[in-house]
Amino acid sequence: MERLRRLAVNVGYRMLGSVAEAEDIAQETLLRLHGAAAEEELRNPDAFATTIATRLSLDVLRSARVRREAYVGEWLPEPLVEDVGMRRVEDDETISLAFLTLLERLTPEERAVLVLREAFDYGFEEIGAVLDKRPDACRQLLSRARRRVDAERPRFDSDPAQREALAARFLAAAREGDLDGLVALLAPDAVLVGDGGGKALAISRPLVGGPAVARALANFAREGATRGVTVEAVHVNGQPGLRTRAPDGTLVNVVGIDVAGGRVVRLHSILNPDKLAHLGPLSEIALRSRPSS
Repeated sequence: MERLRRLAVNVGYRMLGSVAEAEDIAQETLLRLHGAAAEEELRNPDAFATTIATRLSLDVLRSARVRREAYVGEWLPEPLVEDVGMRRVEDDETISLAFLTLLERLTPEERAVLVLREAFDYGFEEIGAVLDKRPDACRQLLSRARRRVDAERPRFDSDPAQREALAARFLAAAREGDLDGLVALLAPDAVLVGDGGGKALAISRPLVGGPAVARALANFAREGATRGVTVEAVHVNGQPGLRTRAPDGTLVNVVGIDVAGGRVVRLHSILNPDKLAHLGPLSEIALRSRPSS
């Protein structure tokens, strides 16, 4: 049951980009699995769990469409964070922040076909059974989905050790507010995206260009230093990342780092407290309105 729960979470998270919603999907999937098993012997529990989790996720996506469109600022997925030295979640582009953000451009059914095909290696007959569609219709959905995302599909340096080494140098430069060092490590067209959800202080739109991103990071470092904020290396969705903490140890934000071509090409800074609640106690430093004492 634990293995099937993890499978349902993996499906739900890739479909929704939300840890909390993926956990809810997994719980409901197990309830239905238990009910089906009580009625008849299940020949393929994995297929049943994947089908139920996908269909539940589709329902959530459809109902969330208006909510996502009304989101304040840039939308980023809820991050999966692990300390350096621990086994990483997955070294897989389908779990990366960049890929999950790109999937937001797709219709719910396009997203389901792409996830089932690329993350779980499902054949078109199997995908058709999950979505209750003909295999040729699923092929068309996949083709349409790939056309919509391939132009901006994230590319990562293949050697994890090289990514980690560059991220370590980047972390050192960020801690010191080393502007020249940051510029040297950032791609000329690097992008910084912030997600505050209207609840935390984040940049209102993506910042583009290595020098501009470097200046912003150097300013953030100086501001953080005055508040006693510390920065530490972590893994975020299988890629290098940073975690910042207030002096009392509470979490301020999480930053995912995409490395390609030996440079940092994209930074995903998540400050929305709703998207960090699963990671432990949160700091009030970055909140737009702080509770009165």
